[in-house]
Amino acid sequence: MNDDTSPQLSFGADDLRLPDELRAPLRDHLATLKQNYLQRGWGMRVGWGQRPALIVIDMARYWLDPEMQIGSNLDSVMEGTCQVLAASRRAGIPIFFTSLAWDPADPPSPQNRKLKWSVPEGKAGELFALDARLEHRPEEKIVYKRYASSFKGTNLHEMLTSLSIDTLIVTGISTSHCVYATCRDAVDSFRVIVPKEAIGERCELMHEVNLLDIDIDLGDVTPVAEVLAHLDGLTAEASS
Repeated sequence: MNDDTSPQLSFGADDLRLPDELRAPLRDHLATLKQNYLQRGWGMRVGWGQRPALIVIDMARYWLDPEMQIGSNLDSVMEGTCQVLAASRRAGIPIFFTSLAWDPADPPSPQNRKLKWSVPEGKAGELFALDARLEHRPEEKIVYKRYASSFKGTNLHEMLTSLSIDTLIVTGISTSHCVYATCRDAVDSFRVIVPKEAIGERCELMHEVNLLDIDIDLGDVTPVAEVLAHLDGLTAEASS
């Protein structure tokens, strides 16, 4: 059982954190839920296929800058993502990035009633550009999307299948929104691997609950170290 000193996440917004006294009981409850699901035969591992690809979701200033409307400090998520990104480049697997296809001329949707976007005029290009720490390369495709899922309204699925991809490594932000939606749309066609320390979001509760949901129903939430070991194994095979 976790004790009262169960550490808070190293990322997120201070005003969206769990009260300290709730953190340990919540994590205990989520751990119990996972075991109960496993006893029902739900939450098994999908494992790795033969041809993985990496997707890095929405690692841009609008989400990474705590001064932005829905931003927060996600430096540790960036660190984990960059580790997976470096290993993916060494292994030579396909790499995709996403960001928002912001266009103020788009007709409003019902979801716009839930979130009143605050994007300063003339700043969209800067705010939704990929963070420089990712060191994006020209051959790495950027998918610009209008919706939470990286698949909805894009040709990501077609690009992955044209490359015979069977496994999608999902990194980035936010756990309860774009990461979750992407995993949900991916799972019917691809094995989903989620490096635990390479995803995150602003809200601690949303992260913890959705991380469990992903692990039970959509993909394998896996420590970054294990993902790196697998990718480095691919690198060794390619060079042997």
